[in-house]
Amino acid sequence: MKQIIVIGCGRFGESVSKTLTKLGHDVMVIDKSYEIIKEISEYVAHAVQMDALDEASFRTIGLRNFDVAIIAIGSDIEASIMATLIAKEAGVPLVIAKALHEIHGKLLAKIGADKVVFPERDMGMRVAYGLVMPNILDIIEFSTDYSIVEIVALESWENKTLSELNLSRQHGITVIAIKTGEKINIVPAFDAMIKKGDIVVVLGNNSKLKKISEME
Repeated sequence: MKQIIVIGCGRFGESVSKTLTKLGHDVMVIDKSYEIIKEISEYVAHAVQMDALDEASFRTIGLRNFDVAIIAIGSDIEASIMATLIAKEAGVPLVIAKALHEIHGKLLAKIGADKVVFPERDMGMRVAYGLVMPNILDIIEFSTDYSIVEIVALESWENKTLSELNLSRQHGITVIAIKTGEKINIVPAFDAMIKKGDIVVVLGNNSKLKKISEME
């Protein structure tokens, strides 16, 4: 079980906090809104009303005792930067910070954030892919040019083995898992067969993945 502090409890911070708690971690949430803290206190181990810009109070909560700090502050960039700096100076091993845009992300990275996330941008990308590629269930940007996607098996893939489909050579994508109901086949062998309704997890260049929707 990890000790995790989530600073800022908007939609992103709330979702992260509740999910981490369900996964069995000890979560403390900090937000300047009394109403938000009152509501989230029912779902997490600790909830404290505090302004991230109040550096003196911030330093009294024992940040050094946390394994992870998630800076989930919304539109207040100054508070986001201050919270990230304080968490790093306190020696938190892993600091994850939410960024509103690329410039904000670069600032957070320069002051020491170990990982910068862009929830709004990523959600926008998922919505866009969902519109043009309805068979894609989820997408994770692996790098600037590559992504990992969950795709409902195309009709042309059904009842064929990976060897027969040869997706890597034919289409430049690599199958990393096949979900059949509740069962997940990680790094499937060449003789693994894709059946109707299977969810196929693939890694590939974004331009290659875009062509999947044209493969029916």
